[in-house]
Amino acid sequence: MKRFILVIIMMISSFGIYSFKNNAMDAKKTSYASYYHEKFNGRKTASGEIFDNAKFTAANRTLPFGTNIRVTNLNNGKEVIVRVNDRGPYHSSRSLDMSKAAFSEIGDTDRGTIPVEYEIVD
Repeated sequence: MKRFILVIIMMISSFGIYSFKNNAMDAKKTSYASYYHEKFNGRKTASGEIFDNAKFTAANRTLPFGTNIRVTNLNNGKEVIVRVNDRGPYHSSRSLDMSKAAFSEIGDTDRGTIPVEYEIVD
């Protein structure tokens, strides 16, 4: 009987942790985004894909590969959906490195970074 109760408690606590993590991942976040330089075109990403600056992809330090995120430029309200296929950026003030095509869809490539809000989409 004690073992059964222990198993039930462990299951309840696991579901609680899972639901807490899911809500934290789904929340909108604000940060800065930059874009990849042309020199990375054709190189392998952390996911094993070949990087293509013409595709709508991005790098993030923590989101799983294949996650689709909606990125909104906070200066002009323009949005784009990108798929995470790489790790980075490795600059503490930015959360996203976007392909040049995705970045230019919502911002001016003459500027190196833009303030963005991003969230996971299904």
